[in-house]
Amino acid sequence: MKVLPFALPVLLAGFASIASIGPVLAQEEYDDYAVESSDSDPWEPVNRAIFSFNDTVDRFTLKPAAKVYDRFVPEPVSDSIGNIFSNLGEPRNLVNDTLQGKYRDAGIDIARFLLNTTVGVVGVFDVATRMGLQRNDEDLGQTLGSWGVPSGPYVVLPLLGPNTVRDGSSRVPESFIGYRYNDQIDHVPTRNTAMGTDLLDTRAALLSREQMIRGDRYAFIRDAFLQNREYQVKDGVVEDPF
Repeated sequence: MKVLPFALPVLLAGFASIASIGPVLAQEEYDDYAVESSDSDPWEPVNRAIFSFNDTVDRFTLKPAAKVYDRFVPEPVSDSIGNIFSNLGEPRNLVNDTLQGKYRDAGIDIARFLLNTTVGVVGVFDVATRMGLQRNDEDLGQTLGSWGVPSGPYVVLPLLGPNTVRDGSSRVPESFIGYRYNDQIDHVPTRNTAMGTDLLDTRAALLSREQMIRGDRYAFIRDAFLQNREYQVKDGVVEDPF
């Protein structure tokens, strides 16, 4: 039986999406896009209630811990920790790049994993990026989107944060594929420690991005998430809403 650590990835997807929207847009332009995004959010009242719960949990548990982590863990150490978990995520990228027919990217995934695991000392150093092999970021939700599966309505999941019906549903089969590092660790304390460290390191890296949030916090994170997912599914070939 797999036991998850108490600290789950609250709102991380939404915070990570904020960086993808680029420079701060003019208010009237952003408001126009917000109206369009709200059309994808038919369950907004329920989503807002769950968002408020998630935000409260994050504010009183994960965020304070992330601030302590950010203050006391030296940047070179946190960078190395991030590199290790990014390297452990390469099998996921490989599977989904292959399923999407991106064989060149799949080759890059293999090369990155081999280089960073060996020369990079089990991923402590990201030597592959320095050699020009940029990391891909793929998941099953993107794969389904590339096959033409629509995203469906926007939904906020308890403790898991922003999602769509397609992406949220993809978590179920993804948990059985076994390409994530936590699927390969049978020792429960070790697995939970690894997952907790990964979560904390990711949350700490997103602290500065919260400053970009303005106006309605719920709507801002929703719009950033939806725009980022469209960008990822279409590999950056998207129509500018402005």
